[in-house]
Amino acid sequence: MTAVTAKPVTVSRRAVSQKRQQLIGKIIVNTILGLICLLWTIPTVGLFISSFRPRDDIRTTGWWTVLPHRAFETVATMQLPPDTDLRAPITLPAELGGGTYTSEQLNAGVVVPGGEFVTWENRRARTLAIQEQSWTMNANFTMDNYRAVTGGREFTYVDANGNEVVESGEDLWGVLINNIAVVVPATVIPILIAAFAAYGFAWMRFPGRFLLFTIVVALLVVPLQVALIPILRDFVSLDLNGTYMAVWLAHTGFGLPLATYLLYNYISQLPRDILESAFIDGASHFTIFTRLILPLSVPALASFAIFQFLWVWNDYLIALVFIGSQPNVQVLTMRLADMVGSRGQDWHVLTAGAFISMLIPLIVFFSLQRYFVRGLLAGSVKG
Repeated sequence: MTAVTAKPVTVSRRAVSQKRQQLIGKIIVNTILGLICLLWTIPTVGLFISSFRPRDDIRTTGWWTVLPHRAFETVATMQLPPDTDLRAPITLPAELGGGTYTSEQLNAGVVVPGGEFVTWENRRARTLAIQEQSWTMNANFTMDNYRAVTGGREFTYVDANGNEVVESGEDLWGVLINNIAVVVPATVIPILIAAFAAYGFAWMRFPGRFLLFTIVVALLVVPLQVALIPILRDFVSLDLNGTYMAVWLAHTGFGLPLATYLLYNYISQLPRDILESAFIDGASHFTIFTRLILPLSVPALASFAIFQFLWVWNDYLIALVFIGSQPNVQVLTMRLADMVGSRGQDWHVLTAGAFISMLIPLIVFFSLQRYFVRGLLAGSVKG
């Protein structure tokens, strides 16, 4: 009787132990994923907040100061005697504790016995600022940064002293149009060609099919940088360098191997019965491709379209080599690089420009997100 009753108890304890281990595993995995997402999101949030902060605030304080925090704020000022020697130790008045500090210490700020924070407000005028800690938040937001990068050749803003300053702006709207003119054809052309090629490798029988497909896959390992100079020489001889056509052809050639491989994995796994029925009805390969293959391959096409769009949108090297720095055809990454060179000290303007460059890729990604995972898993399982 003892052995019979002990067996269910042992099984029950084992089941409880397995459930507990699964629960602990889920908690650990979800915690790690949450930390990764948090670490990945924080820079984006900081970039977004910084793009709306005034230039004076962004130069002196971090973006996290928009959140409630304790900081020193000036509550009073004190004038030292005009004959105070700044090169000698300075004795503070009795109401500030009477301590003796050097000018350099006061420049960095000191905490006096009463708890106040004392620093120079104007060293030359020998004026001290008396500060106390309090809860505050630096929630000054403005659209000046976005107006600076989209407002054309001149931009007017008011600085912290109330002075009106006129600076040259960056017209990114024209550059965005150039970027779209480059990205859309450079995304659509390789996808269409790769879809035709993938269908041919998957469902058409012709001599050398396996060898050609092996060559296409082998092209994935060819470094992009190795092919730039030979292709540039050919484009110069054909008078294509400096035009959008050169960038379209370059991105098409560099993107075709991966596109063909991904689409082949998906198209080759489509049900054979559908194609055989179409052949029996007298459909040609072109009709089958346009009426059956393309509609059924939308997940794979959309998945690669996201990759290709992001690669071309964020590309700098190919655009620099095949377009150059001509303002009329300059793309967004090149303009942002120019802003880094000419406005390196005004990096608050770069935050607005960088966030503008992120908007369209985010729209494209979230619009095609439902196809993304399905396209990535294309051909991973059979049956």
